[in-house]
Parts: sequence; structure tokens; C-alpha cells
Amino acid sequence: MLFNIKIRQRPNYYSTTSIFVAMKSLNEILNQKDFSREEIKQLLQLGGEERKLLLRKAKQVKEEMVGNKVYFRGLVEFSNICSKDCLYCGIRKSNKKVVRYNAGDDEILAACRFAWENRFGSVVLQSGEVATPAFVKRIENLLKKIKQLSSNELGITLSCGEQTRETYSRWFENGAHRYLLRIETSNQGLYYKIHPRTKKHTFEKRLEALHLLRETGYQVGTGVMIGLPFQTIDDLAGDLLFMKETDVDMCGMGPYLEHENTPLFQFRHLLKTRQERFDLALNMIAVLRLMTPDINIAAATALQAIDPGGREKALMVGANIIMPNLTPCEYRKDCLEARIELAGCEIGYGEWGDSKHFKPVQGLKFKV
Repeated sequence: MLFNIKIRQRPNYYSTTSIFVAMKSLNEILNQKDFSREEIKQLLQLGGEERKLLLRKAKQVKEEMVGNKVYFRGLVEFSNICSKDCLYCGIRKSNKKVVRYNAGDDEILAACRFAWENRFGSVVLQSGEVATPAFVKRIENLLKKIKQLSSNELGITLSCGEQTRETYSRWFENGAHRYLLRIETSNQGLYYKIHPRTKKHTFEKRLEALHLLRETGYQVGTGVMIGLPFQTIDDLAGDLLFMKETDVDMCGMGPYLEHENTPLFQFRHLLKTRQERFDLALNMIAVLRLMTPDINIAAATALQAIDPGGREKALMVGANIIMPNLTPCEYRKDCLEARIELAGCEIGYGEWGDSKHFKPVQGLKFKV
């Protein structure tokens, strides 16, 4: 089969310049270890039988490099209070229609205890972006208590936005060892189309935060939204190259879901269908697995918002992390367990499931 690497004209945000490069067989490209930007772009646009080859190859690479286990990260979304005003986000500070909540410490610790007793291995504490001294101290205290209640057994990932070097260090020293900070897009121009141009929303500060996390000693995760207005295939290829070049240990990315109470909603006419965004997200996961074979890749919740079996489909094309929401009314352990087994995967109960890609910084330790 000849693989014609030709970037076709696409409507809306897929519009790209027509380029023709040397022809290779698809199998040749899928077996490479390094990929050019043009090759990545073409892989992302595959459909039909060629797409099946891509997805099958990604599954094979995943099983060879990180195994067939799926690791649970019990997701505790403890607050939607946020100081940021990102143009795409439903919990942006200026959205007066959202119902705000802030779970109590006892509720958070109860969710973490549930995760530990059910052998999840790890939890994720996620909130809106807040950087007050009281918030920083609260997270520090929660980390200590989670380690105590789980006999130091629960792994802890934080997703609490941009913070100072000192804050990252305090949290690391008290038990957090993974941190997820999504870049959302690696294209600076596009970044400022989905964020306000203020000192609180700078592209440079986001990059600096990722750098500080690496220096502190965390396993660093990032991610992007797939199918944004104004976004091109070239942007998405750049996102995958960004993740490889910044040497991330884990990634969480999923399809963009428009929200009516955001400024970006006015550009919904530029969007591809949700199904097309879903399919593209699976292609992104598959190509990232080929490019970075040993990292952890999460099956994003946004996939399930489009397709009820979306997370399980992601597991079959390269993902190896599931983040069940520990809110009692949303969580159904037995059902999720069965669906993961149907996807042909084993659950890594009681295991942290650290990224095989991660190399600890010498001399940095956290308290246990």
C-alpha cells in the first residue's frame, strides 16, 4: 500500500496549504520511531482501512512498552472556584450562571479513603486555579492527611493550575508526586484566541509553570483540547511535537466541548461535528503513543461525553489511564470494571502506575 503524504484542502479549521512530499508505505511510517511534522499531519487525517492500521499499531506499541494494565486515578474535583477567565471554560470567573461549589476537607478525605479501600492506587485532586495562601496551605494539609489515612499507599496527582516554585515544592514535599497542567494548545497565536490577553493568562507563564514542575521533581503531565475553533491540523501536529520535545511523562487530552456560557461559543459554526472531533481525538492518542511509547496517556472524560464507550475505545488505541469520578452519584465501580475488561485490558489494582518514561531528579524526595 502506498501512503501518499499529501495535505488536502479542508474546510473550516482544517484548512491547510497543499504540500506534496515523498511517498512512503504506511507500514514504513508506522514503524518509524521519529516522525516529521508532515507525517504526523497525514496520520491524524487517516480514515477507513488506513486508520484501522494506525489504531492497531498504537495498541501494539502500548502493550509492548507499558503493558496491558489500566491504572485508576480516582478523580476528586473538589472545587470549581477559579481566578482565571479562559474564554473556553464553563467555570471561568466571569460566568455568573455556574453554580459554584467547594467540597469540605472531610468529603475530600472520604473520597480518598474510598479510593484506597478499593485499591485504586492513586487519586487526582483537581480544582479551579486559585493561588491564595489559604488555598496553598489547605492543599498541603490535605496531602498530609491523605498519606496518613492510606498508610502512605495512595499516589497523589494534583491538577490545581499555575503556582509559584515555592508552592510546587511544598506540595511535592508533602506527598504529591504527579502534576497535570494542560497547555491546551502549544500554538501561541491560538492560545491568545482562547485566553484573554492579560497578565494572568500569559502563554509564557504556562510554559514556565511546566518547567518549574519538572525542576521540582514531579512526574509532569500536560494536554490539549482537540477540535477548537481556529485550530488546524498543523496546530495539532505541533501539539504532539511539543509533548515529545518537552519530555512529558503523562498526557491528558480530549475533544473540545463547546459551552454556551463562554465567549468562544460564538464561534461554534467553525467546529467540526462532535463525532469528527471524537475520531480525531482517538487519532491523536494513537499517534502520541507511537511518538512517545512509554508515557502514561489518560482516556479523557470528554470522550465519554460524546460516546458512552469513549474511554474504553481510547484504551484500545493507546491510552492506559482511567480517572473515575469519585462523586458517589456518578461512580459505578462494577460497571466500569466490566467495560475495561471488555476492552481487553487488566486493571492495576493497588498500583501507582507511574509513567515508565519518568526519570526522578537526583536528590529530590517527598515526605511519606
